[in-house]
Amino acid sequence: MQYSLGIDAGGTFTDAVMVRDSDGVIVDSTKVLTTYPDPIGGIKKAIDELDPEFVKNVKLVSVSTTLSTNTILEDTGFPVGVILVGDYVIPEEGFPAKYYVRLSGGHTSNGEEAFPLDEEGVRKFALGVKDQVSAFAVSSFFSNRNSAHELRVKQIIKELTGLPVVCGHELSQEVGAYDRSITAYLNAQLLPITHRFIKSIMQDIRSRGINANLLMLKCDGSVVSMEEALEKPIESIFSGPAASLVGAAYLTKYDTCAMVDVGGTSTDVALIKNGIPELSDQGAVVGGWKTMVKAIRMETSATGGDSHIWIKDRKFYVGPRRVIPLCRAADEYIGFMNKLKESKNPSRKLLCENIQPTKFFVRTGFLPMDLSTIEAETYDAIQGMPVSYTELFVRLKKQPSVRALDTLIQKRLIQAIGFTPTDALHVLGDFKQWNIEASVLGAERLARLMDTNKEELCADIKRKVARNMASALVSYLVEGIPEPIVEKMLSGENFTRFKVETPVVLLGGPVVAFKEEMKKLIDAEIVLPEHCSVGNAVGALVGKGIKRVEILVKRDFAPITGENVTDEELKTAKEVVRYFVFAPEDRQVFSEYIDAIDFATTTATKIVMDYMRSAGYSDNDVDIEVTKKELSIRDSEEPVETKIIVVGVGISKVVVEKDVIPDYMRKKAISTREAAGRSYSGR
Repeated sequence: MQYSLGIDAGGTFTDAVMVRDSDGVIVDSTKVLTTYPDPIGGIKKAIDELDPEFVKNVKLVSVSTTLSTNTILEDTGFPVGVILVGDYVIPEEGFPAKYYVRLSGGHTSNGEEAFPLDEEGVRKFALGVKDQVSAFAVSSFFSNRNSAHELRVKQIIKELTGLPVVCGHELSQEVGAYDRSITAYLNAQLLPITHRFIKSIMQDIRSRGINANLLMLKCDGSVVSMEEALEKPIESIFSGPAASLVGAAYLTKYDTCAMVDVGGTSTDVALIKNGIPELSDQGAVVGGWKTMVKAIRMETSATGGDSHIWIKDRKFYVGPRRVIPLCRAADEYIGFMNKLKESKNPSRKLLCENIQPTKFFVRTGFLPMDLSTIEAETYDAIQGMPVSYTELFVRLKKQPSVRALDTLIQKRLIQAIGFTPTDALHVLGDFKQWNIEASVLGAERLARLMDTNKEELCADIKRKVARNMASALVSYLVEGIPEPIVEKMLSGENFTRFKVETPVVLLGGPVVAFKEEMKKLIDAEIVLPEHCSVGNAVGALVGKGIKRVEILVKRDFAPITGENVTDEELKTAKEVVRYFVFAPEDRQVFSEYIDAIDFATTTATKIVMDYMRSAGYSDNDVDIEVTKKELSIRDSEEPVETKIIVVGVGISKVVVEKDVIPDYMRKKAISTREAAGRSYSGR
């Protein structure tokens, strides 16, 4: 019997599931705490907790992770040398890389050389920074129309330094040189980190005697080989929500549904339609930087199981920051319960996010660097066991700086502990994973500040989290609705109720606690599938092989010469029409529109099918869909621009039984294979 292993390394938990290949049934699963900052420890522990008889017969392993996202958000990537070829205009805030240079070169929108490449400048820059960087990135003007200059820069740098080089055109064929340069830079930043992470996974899998195909989930819901993930790690940003979405569809057998995933830090909402995740029209934005990475369209709210619950002026607030729940801290730190019982309440006048009767601070183990005097003395006062604000006051013999605490948290030098929605669920009896007494003590202390009791406070917190989940869903499904309107719709005071026509699947650890509250807020079929707590790991495993290729066909005019026209044509026309086809690694020119379109479609389809075959899919298991988008000008006989989009979707290798494969996929695969075969056969 053969099995497949899915792993999701999230911000709070690392999930693992084991699926039997013969029928797609989940036979084992586990959930462990993620190890930070290196998630490989949590992954090893998750695999250790699975049935060893299943593990030794694993033939496929697929992973999703937030590693790339967190690295960019925390600005902990490796230094990169960036070469910008062309007339780049750098924004006032500056380019994010410390080491970069602008050199002459680049191409026109038709792919013709605008200026010669400054090869000597490339050599000088590469030799000057090679000892300060771990990789290089290069982005050239209109490299999506002609990649010659980027490829030449890559060749020179590899010869001089031997370091990895990322080209902008390798990541995106979209217009936008600056955004393409940001994408290349961020990708190069992630190469050493991702390389270490993936190599660690591969080594652990091999050390267990497992001979398995290793895959990683991308942020568009597709899977790629570990080798390709090593080359393009930036494509794994947001792979966590993508895994949730694909997992939701698999667990429910819906080919169209909305997904609400409640994690430790945030709540993510996304939609899968006809088996394909809905993608954003814009590139993924992470850490404030706009990339050209195709990612799922999602709505994220800063509400999760670990969101900090804090009180001010007899009102409670949820997040946006994440803390260690009191119930978990009581299990992790010996003696914490006594601290919680004995700590004194700060003055009500001082209450803010960082000054709470239930908030404590503990070191993370990161080495402090570049601290101000006040930050250093605050950090020195936080030693050993978690300490409260009032305890810091005693140690420092003065009022602790809230700003210094804030900065130390941002620098990941200290971690906060506090009351959370997870604690509220422990008090209400909806979730019982950690120390219930700690949650009850915290709720009692906060309830006194609210002039209420612990049960009512926790019920209000539960309702608030459910309302945030519903609000994120409404905002996603109907873009552009102002927040006050959403709040009115969810209040139930205006005889209105939001109706959702597609099933809504809930995923996440204690998400079962919010199902009934969600039903009160929206009119929808709310589904809580079996194994919903490890839906991310399921999605990491059953993500489809998807390859998407876009090729632009552009109409242009050139001055007529006497070489290829008759004397009569030369008398009546001054220009000749030509059609440029910009393939990923090629540029062709045609005199007839239909020939250009045929070449673009044939080329894109061949690229897709070659990729799917290399990924292990047979032609019978690939669904090809061709879309043509045209841009026309009034009175124009033919489009000015035409974009040929070819998408290949492979049926998940985990699902092999007929009754498990959705009918729509089986029918489409049969009908489109023949068309795809005709489109490129014999060329």
